[in-house]
Amino acid sequence: MTALLHLAALVATAFGLIAAAVVFAAARRLMTALAVLLDFLIAAGLLRLVGEPSWDAIVTAAAVIAVRKLVTAGLRFSPPH
Repeated sequence: MTALLHLAALVATAFGLIAAAVVFAAARRLMTALAVLLDFLIAAGLLRLVGEPSWDAIVTAAAVIAVRKLVTAGLRFSPPH
């Protein structure tokens, strides 16, 4: 992976943590904040796939996407607070 792609993935992860903290502070909903964090982690995983498409990177990106889908389904079917 090139240094620029590694930095971009790291920045996406950091922004995801910050954005999730802001969403949690504003909305007080953990699932919504987790969904935001997972969106940024998907972006970071895809950036890593651009650099070196190894099986580990593919499996990691697929796992994050699967968890994101489960969180989305949980948000859709959870009762409003």
